[in-house]
Amino acid sequence: MLESDLTAVAELHARTFPRQRLSREWIECNWRAFPRMQYFVAEELGQVLGFIHWTQKSGFRDEVVLELEQIGVDPEHQGRGIGERLIRESLPEVGEQLSTRGARLKHVLVTTRADNQAQRLYGRVLGAEVEVTLTNLYSADEVVMIARTPLRPLRMGLSPRRA
Repeated sequence: MLESDLTAVAELHARTFPRQRLSREWIECNWRAFPRMQYFVAEELGQVLGFIHWTQKSGFRDEVVLELEQIGVDPEHQGRGIGERLIRESLPEVGEQLSTRGARLKHVLVTTRADNQAQRLYGRVLGAEVEVTLTNLYSADEVVMIARTPLRPLRMGLSPRRA
């Protein structure tokens, strides 16, 4: 993701995560935390249609637990496979970045609302399974999902764009 994408991603974040506030500040401070946090965008004809935010957990280790912290797709473009492509195309790029530090991906962690239909996507694409339900954590119950053997998706050309 380029610095020039921050405004579009922040606007999309505000639409896809309406209970969260200060989207621009949230996106920018996390984007600046590279390489611990990495953003990727899906765009079409110069319009940002989706974003994904990966976070490395618990320090820089040889075996990395990576969190799929947020994924947002423009509501007008949902159902087109954009979320799946964001996961499949960005995860190998994160893996390559980890390998430059001599690290490798161990697990992928996802937390999401217990009623979020995206759980099926995380299960299908990452092999993530629900490990525990946390009652009334944010706005509702949350599930913690872990992909203990995350897929090594085929590279499809998406890359982190850094300015």
